[in-house]
Amino acid sequence: MASPIDWTPPPEHLIRAADMALEPWRAWTSPVFHGLENVPRRGPALLSGNHTVYGIVDAPLIFFEIHRRHGVWVRSMADHLHWQLPGWRSLMTMGGSVDGTRANCRALLRAGQIVVVFPGGAREATRARHDRYRLQWDGRLGFARLAVEAGCPIVPFGSVGVEEMFTPLLESDSRLLAPARALGRVVMGERGKRDDLLPPVSRGLGLTPIPRPERLYFGFGEPIDTTPWAGHADDDAAMSEVRDLVRKSVQDIIDVLRAEQAADPLRTPLRRLAHGAGEHVGRTVGRLLRGGQPAFRWNGR
Repeated sequence: MASPIDWTPPPEHLIRAADMALEPWRAWTSPVFHGLENVPRRGPALLSGNHTVYGIVDAPLIFFEIHRRHGVWVRSMADHLHWQLPGWRSLMTMGGSVDGTRANCRALLRAGQIVVVFPGGAREATRARHDRYRLQWDGRLGFARLAVEAGCPIVPFGSVGVEEMFTPLLESDSRLLAPARALGRVVMGERGKRDDLLPPVSRGLGLTPIPRPERLYFGFGEPIDTTPWAGHADDDAAMSEVRDLVRKSVQDIIDVLRAEQAADPLRTPLRRLAHGAGEHVGRTVGRLLRGGQPAFRWNGR
């Protein structure tokens, strides 16, 4: 298997094609980004945030927006399951994702890369409805340990909006999904023994699985310096401090984004369309009242 540091970005024409393919999704979600100036233009750095349900609904928007704004590709640590699926694993590899092992993350940070990690992993991507936006990072110290080893900052980030796109019909631990879990254990072998592989069955728009049109909100906090913990990467208590500091920062970002979501009058496409139509009507009426002339002209003085 090739080393993760041997990866090169896709050719420019593929990047443009992929970016264009995301345009309908951007129009559907009208994403809002805050704090992208906190993402460094060079590594090593670790970006750490929350996974939303299903895990892949919002992630491409994050990666492409960072590339569009900063001209750099972040490398994502992804669950081992992705590499068990032929075809899909090739797509993940092309996009710069790597199997989420400590060895791979360590190699990328040593090579000066910017790496994205979701400490909650599949547990958050398959979460139950009552756990919406709850960070499930207990016992997860690996990302903190790797950042301290590399002496690199951790940039906390949060994502809000995906959870509102779906209504769970069957939670991942439902008895009705027992046959699917049994099949997964047969197909996946040892990996199938995990209890976080099966996502919930949900409906989105109406009775379809199409995600409801909800705006997505992203926020990136100020980088957290890990150098005060230098030399203590093997100390679980010290790494728990780092994890808890990052977790609190991510949770604070999520809370702020949810407040913005609740107050956003343009949260859905219909509201944005109505707002745009209202503005257009207002401008048209204004021109008619002014006889087709602007209300004033700036004369440069």
